[in-house]
Amino acid sequence: MNGLVRLILVGFVLWAQLDSLAWAETPAPPAGIPSPHGEVPASDAFAPDGPFGQTIASVQALTLSGKEIVYAGSFGSGIFRSGDRGGTWAPVGAGVTDPFILSLATGRDGAIYAGTFRGGVFRSKDEGKTWQPINAGFKRLEIKAILVTGDGVYAGTSDGVYRLNQAGNRWAIVTTGLTDILVHALVRSADGTLYAGTSGKGVLRFKQNATGWDRVQHGLKDHEGMIENYIRVLALDQEQGLLAGTFDGGVFRSADGGTTWRSISRALPNDSIRGIVILEESWVVATGNGIFKTLDKGRQWIPINKGLTTLSIQAMVGGNDGALYVGTSTGVFRSDDRATWVAVNQGMEAGLAPPPFRFR
Repeated sequence: MNGLVRLILVGFVLWAQLDSLAWAETPAPPAGIPSPHGEVPASDAFAPDGPFGQTIASVQALTLSGKEIVYAGSFGSGIFRSGDRGGTWAPVGAGVTDPFILSLATGRDGAIYAGTFRGGVFRSKDEGKTWQPINAGFKRLEIKAILVTGDGVYAGTSDGVYRLNQAGNRWAIVTTGLTDILVHALVRSADGTLYAGTSGKGVLRFKQNATGWDRVQHGLKDHEGMIENYIRVLALDQEQGLLAGTFDGGVFRSADGGTTWRSISRALPNDSIRGIVILEESWVVATGNGIFKTLDKGRQWIPINKGLTTLSIQAMVGGNDGALYVGTSTGVFRSDDRATWVAVNQGMEAGLAPPPFRFR
C-alpha cells in the first residue's frame, strides 16, 4: 500500500511539472468569461471546429458598404470582402499586421475601419485593397468597438473610449473615468449623448458638456438582483430607446436615456447576447444559441434559425435592403426574409495565423 501511495505521489508531481510548462504566460479566460483587461472574444475560434481545424474562417465582425459590399473580419484569418452580398469572398487587408479582427465599421466617406486584438485600428480608403494603421494617441491596442457618427469616429478600447481627430491621424481620450476599462460597445443618441458598454462597469453615459462618464445602472439587474456589469452590445430603437445586451443576463431597455432600465428578455431562450439589429417591424437579437426576433418589444421572442448550421453567433449586422448577415465560427450566413438563412462562404478560407497567445 505504501508503495502504491508513493507511486501516485510521484505521478502527481510529474504531472504538475509538465502542466506548469504549458503556458509561457497566463492565457486569457475562455470565450465569454470577463476579465479585468480583456477576454478571448465570444468565439469558437479555438474549439475543434474552429478556423484552425476547418477551411472556413471564424467571423468575428461585419460591416456593410452600400447594398452589395460586405466586409467580414475573422479571428485569425484577416479581412474578407464580398461585392455580391456574400455570394463570393476574397481576402483583403494588405497592411493589416494583426489577423485577429474584433470590430469593423464603415465611414461616411466610404472608408473602412478595422479594430484588432493587438494591433490597434487600420483604415482602408480603397475598398480594402490597402490598409494603414492609425494608432497615434492610443495607450493600448485592443479595439473592441468602432463607431462612426455624424461628428466623428470613436473607438472602444481596453483603456476607455477615444475619438479620432478631424485630420484623421490621431486619437484622443473622450474623457476620463474609464482607465483600464474594456469597452465592448458604443452608441450615440440623437441628442449627442455617448454610451459605452463595458466589461466590469456596466453602461456608462457621457452627455454633451458633461465633465465625465456617468454610470447608469438603476434597474439593470439580473433575476437575483445583481447589477449587470458586463455589456456586450448597445443599440438604439426607433424611439431612441436604449437597448443593452449583456454577457449572460439577456437584454434590457431604457426609455429615458439610461436613467432606468427594465428587462425585455424574460421569454428569450438564451441570455448571452451577441448582436442587436433594429428593423422597422421587429427587433432581432443574436445569442449564443440562435437568433430570435420580437414584434412586441420583448414580450414574445420567435426563433428564426432555419438554415443555420451553427447557433453560436459572433456578430450580426442589418442592411438598408432588409437583409441580415451573421458571423459564426463557420463563416457568414445571410437572411433576406428574417426567417431563413443561407450560408455565403465561397472564398472564405481560413488562414494559418498563429493564435494570439504564446506557448512553449
